[in-house]
Amino acid sequence: MKGRNILYSEAELDWIEANRHRLRREAHAEFAKLFGRQDVSFTNYNALCKRKGWTTGRNGRFESGQKSWNKGQKMPFNEKSAATQFKKGSIPPNRVPMWTERVCKDGYVEIKVPLKNPHTGSPTRFMHKHRHLWEQQNGPLPEGHALKCLDGDKTNCHPSNWEAIPRGLLPRLNGKSGRRYDLAPDELKPTILATAKLEHAVRNIGKHDEAEDTT
Repeated sequence: MKGRNILYSEAELDWIEANRHRLRREAHAEFAKLFGRQDVSFTNYNALCKRKGWTTGRNGRFESGQKSWNKGQKMPFNEKSAATQFKKGSIPPNRVPMWTERVCKDGYVEIKVPLKNPHTGSPTRFMHKHRHLWEQQNGPLPEGHALKCLDGDKTNCHPSNWEAIPRGLLPRLNGKSGRRYDLAPDELKPTILATAKLEHAVRNIGKHDEAEDTT
């Protein structure tokens, strides 16, 4: 009956504890047969072990160096699954040729290049086309820098249209600064960029002086 207390003798408890490392269903079946305890369900048996802290010692994880139970076995042939399996030499339908271009959601042109993907290990990856062309001409982008589009047209990927600037300079050019560089008239863009660079340089000089005063 639900809620009924189940009593166990000392001998039964000793046996359960001694067999706690066995498969629990197997141990329960033998316990019920050995002690004639058909009134003790597997749920009761399992709950008792949990209350007593008599764990099996297994956590369901593979140990380091442990071999999988199906190592070396071949998957049985199944006509339905075989129809969807990759065949040797087959090319996934979503694979695109090298140097394929696309426009990402942020409006930048991306291009597929023969460079290792640092996230997946794949020998190819998509990257911003403007950065790829800029680095081909100028070398790796310096750490802590970003490429800024000079004419505001993100699809203009020519290296001359992009300048490497410190990332700390970007907030002085975006909408939060009130300057909105990308939307400014072309004739004002050079002045806005020069002003932002000057402010950034002055700020860095101030930080340097403060650091020296504290040493």
